[in-house]
Amino acid sequence: MTYPDAMKLLIDKSAELGQAEVARRLGLSGAAISQILSGKYNAAPDAILSRVIEVFGGLSVECPVLGQIPMARCAEKRKLPFAATNPQRVALFRACQKCPQNGGKP
Repeated sequence: MTYPDAMKLLIDKSAELGQAEVARRLGLSGAAISQILSGKYNAAPDAILSRVIEVFGGLSVECPVLGQIPMARCAEKRKLPFAATNPQRVALFRACQKCPQNGGKP
């Protein structure tokens, strides 16, 4: 999915769910969504459009620990801090370090 596709997805989801709900699901403010949609967002919206793809894109990835999972769950899991008390979290932390979804080299 490209960034123009992500922008169209953001527009469609904002029309379907409303800007406030889209902002909540993306973890952003309603003002940020409004500015992106109106073209007045001062910073490059690449990180936000990446998040749109993760949350609303319907894409899935193959995780070596969890199997086939939605991209949103992948993003959620790779942001968790290391926790040596949970074997699955240890395995996820190690796998995420090498994962191309996280910018790592396999």
